Amino acid sequence: MSFPLLTATAALPAIGAVATAAVPAARRTAAKWLALLFSLATAVLAAIVVVRFEPGGARYQLTESHAWIADFGVRYELGVDGIGVALLALTALLVPFVILAGWHDADPLEEAAPNRRWRPTQGFFALILMVEAMVILSFEATDVFLFYVLFEAMLIPMYFLIGGFGDRAHAGGDEAAATQRSYAAVKFLLYNLVGGLIMLAAVIGLYVVAGSFSLAEIAEARASGSLTMATNTERLLFLGFFFAFAVKAPLWPLHTWLPNAMGEATAPVAVLITAVVDKVGTFAMLRFCLQLFPEASKWATPVILVLALVSIVYGALLAVGQRDMKRLIAYASISHFGFIIMGIFAMTSQGQSGATLYMVNHGISTAALMLVAGFLISRRGSRLIADYGGVQKVAPVLAGTFLIGGLATLSLPGLSPFVSEFLVLVGTFSRYPVIGIIATFGIVLAALYVLVLYQRTMTGAVKDEVRAMPDLRVRELVVVTPLIALLLFLGVYPKPLTQIVNPAVEHTMSDVQQTDPQPEVEAAR
Repeated sequence: MSFPLLTATAALPAIGAVATAAVPAARRTAAKWLALLFSLATAVLAAIVVVRFEPGGARYQLTESHAWIADFGVRYELGVDGIGVALLALTALLVPFVILAGWHDADPLEEAAPNRRWRPTQGFFALILMVEAMVILSFEATDVFLFYVLFEAMLIPMYFLIGGFGDRAHAGGDEAAATQRSYAAVKFLLYNLVGGLIMLAAVIGLYVVAGSFSLAEIAEARASGSLTMATNTERLLFLGFFFAFAVKAPLWPLHTWLPNAMGEATAPVAVLITAVVDKVGTFAMLRFCLQLFPEASKWATPVILVLALVSIVYGALLAVGQRDMKRLIAYASISHFGFIIMGIFAMTSQGQSGATLYMVNHGISTAALMLVAGFLISRRGSRLIADYGGVQKVAPVLAGTFLIGGLATLSLPGLSPFVSEFLVLVGTFSRYPVIGIIATFGIVLAALYVLVLYQRTMTGAVKDEVRAMPDLRVRELVVVTPLIALLLFLGVYPKPLTQIVNPAVEHTMSDVQQTDPQPEVEAAR
């Protein structure tokens, strides 16, 4: 039996979570280092997965299949395509930086008498590793029921990370902060649970129709003609899956949980939400919606494109008007997820390649911007933009890294998100020109909210409250520098990503029986 590499990649952080939680209460520093070592080891295994993956090979590689709940036809089936590999690598890459950035976020406050039996630091890092394990496994699952279990289970550790380890920089004091954290955590849980319950009904319906939960078996049955779905049945099942993924994504008007969750969570946990967990929703649209329900996907495309367009413009407009730094980044992410969903349902190879690249590049750029914003907030103790000014004069390195993260967010040419956004817009315009033209206003608004944010916080007269602000420390530089290097490298040379992603996109285009529109000049010839 070959080594179960995919299982090991997900099992290692899960084992790390248990080991970290078991560290004695007085050994907080040891727990931190243990969590970091397990996350780095997971990154090494993810790198091996990337190296062993053959872009021109079979659609799903490094596959594993074992009986799980035999009476119901549920199997433990894993396999990765190019899209899954890219997102698996993103997750394994970001989690060590999340752990480093949150090194002191769960330390007990000096004035609080610590309960020796309660280990908040160990719990914080154990929950992060548990989320990593579930997200990685969800990118690998090729059994629909297994994916559903992971899709729902990851909500539990995220709920505790938001509600139990919230941002300490809250204007209303400890009591108001606790209330807001609780509200944000419950709202996150309820929204996603409702989506998951609707998806469960669709999963059961799929099994009734197809007699299997296996993606490979369902695809083979469709290809052979032994499985056909009535039009209305396929559309209802599609809507059940898509609704859950749209909540997770988050797509307007199902997005309202995200600004609360990101605003009340610590900056590293906010990165975990939008750069890692939310990508499961957009990934699932490609893997499950388009592959299982191709005709229904094409039927729903016009409405989904309109919703994505609203997300782009609406999210950007609300970002412009924000006074809270973290909520601004949250609304910017809603706008970016609109671009990703628009690229997926443009039904062109450029659009879907751009959407997949956008998932990766948005994860890196948002991590860079949010983590630097978290370092800034921890120094000043406030999330309000108006409480800052002149930071670049007292902390130039912090201001410079903040600027690069912001420029990546607005997709400046030369930084990796530009490649993704360009491909999404080209792919959309070639089939839906009006949608593509209106979506470009999202770029203009992004430049507005990013540059205004930088101007109000970093330039101008130095405020007394920031005059003694220290610049980035060594640990913080270790977090930010690799992310900025990746933004620059992939902005100039995106080929390592595109050569992995493009073959998987071709398979998806084949599933929905779509080809790229022929250029007008070529058609005229």
